[in-house]
Amino acid sequence: MLFNSLVFVLLFLPAVFLLFTYAHRRSIEASLVVLLIASVVFYAWWRPVYLLLLAASIGVNYAIGLRLQVASASRRWLWLGVALNLGCLAFFKYTDFLVDTLDGALGLGIARPEIVLPLAISFYTFTQIAYLVDSWRGLVKDARFIDFALFVTFFPHLIAGPIVHHSELMPQFRKFMRREDVWQDLAFGLTWFGIGLFKKVVLADTIAAKIDPVYAAAKAGELVTLLEGWAACLGYTAQLYFDFSGYSDMAVGLGLMFGVRLPLNFASPYKAANVIEFWRRWHMTLSRFLREYLYVPLGGNRKGSVRRYVNLMITMALGGLWHGAGWTFVLWGTLHGLYLCLNYLWRGIKGALGWRQEGGRAARFGAGALTFLSVALAWVLFRADSLASAGNVLRGMAGMNGVLVSDKMGEWLLRQGALPAWVAVAPEKHVGALVTTDVFGWIAAALAVVWLAPNTQQLMGEEGRRWYRWTPNFAWTGFATVATVVPLYYMLYLPNRIIRFIYYNF
Repeated sequence: MLFNSLVFVLLFLPAVFLLFTYAHRRSIEASLVVLLIASVVFYAWWRPVYLLLLAASIGVNYAIGLRLQVASASRRWLWLGVALNLGCLAFFKYTDFLVDTLDGALGLGIARPEIVLPLAISFYTFTQIAYLVDSWRGLVKDARFIDFALFVTFFPHLIAGPIVHHSELMPQFRKFMRREDVWQDLAFGLTWFGIGLFKKVVLADTIAAKIDPVYAAAKAGELVTLLEGWAACLGYTAQLYFDFSGYSDMAVGLGLMFGVRLPLNFASPYKAANVIEFWRRWHMTLSRFLREYLYVPLGGNRKGSVRRYVNLMITMALGGLWHGAGWTFVLWGTLHGLYLCLNYLWRGIKGALGWRQEGGRAARFGAGALTFLSVALAWVLFRADSLASAGNVLRGMAGMNGVLVSDKMGEWLLRQGALPAWVAVAPEKHVGALVTTDVFGWIAAALAVVWLAPNTQQLMGEEGRRWYRWTPNFAWTGFATVATVVPLYYMLYLPNRIIRFIYYNF
């Protein structure tokens, strides 16, 4: 079930909220049962058979967690739990990739198993691994099964995060359920949800429809020209941001409707002045997991500079592989590892020379522009279906596949006697064979929102200026209504445009 589907918005969510509100008046246990059943139905809506896998995973991890919470527990239980989780993830997510790789390298003629990837397996695997490690560290005490099961399956975060710690969620099931301001929580959560829905349906999906033909052409081996390449790169950069930040906003809003506060996942990452800062702002809960449960156990920065760089490269390469079973994701993660290494190296050089770590406004603007361009170029690898497709788009961006211009621009160049042979002319309504002129307008508008507008947590009162913070008044009621009604119009009258969230694929 998709957050951006009519069945969720008009049927599932209202029904669950009403049942939850009724149960909440009876007891905390009743409200927990309602949320757990709702989460199970939400997950089973996609493919009920994989509910068995999810249930088995929850049961096994809860049992191992209980064993690890005993003071005399052997570390072997931790290794067993981690191995079972990673083994299950590897089988479903990487078997096809491994078979393809071996067949391509050795020519063994192995038939591809075509294993269907269970929804959300990457997220609930990491969530439960963190729980087992925290149990071993003595950070989990007397966890009830219903609390643990709801912690894993709570439908606002189940499918695509945020990746939560037990300490962030399980205590809330007992504390925040004792609340009186149900209707204010509902208004606050609905506004947050509406902002996320607008980001996804109006911005992300509109841009996706305009740039997907470029990536489809690149996959088919057609040459991608200059403007097409840049439209694909910058368009996907905007699409991914609004797709995933939109999902994360919707998840936070849904949690608030039920009195549960989920951790934030975004803090204006495209405003970052360097890649280190970018990863502190982008997919913050994944960055935290990789840091605490992979980078630090590998040694972090405690064993010298060389070891730090090696650990960074390993962490980011595996982080890329977590996103998807393909060499494009491995290369994307490795590239970001290289970015981070260069960033830390540059910091070390500046420190050795006694230079200021933070420059003026112009320096930060230049650093931010370089960071954004580096991240955008890497997103081409993240989006492309193969290394060959990514290379096609990147060559197009470099002008190596030629240039298409509009007929008016072509006429002007002809009058100037400056129409090179490698520049071709397309109809005025197109800037290339695959993208229309309005795509750059959508991209510019989307990036203007990213760079100039306050982010959602600022709007909703987390850290923003007082004059635009959320308050239960007529102005905000109108804003929330527009933010919700416009996406609903898209969903009702353009039903074929409903697109899955990008991170549902991981």
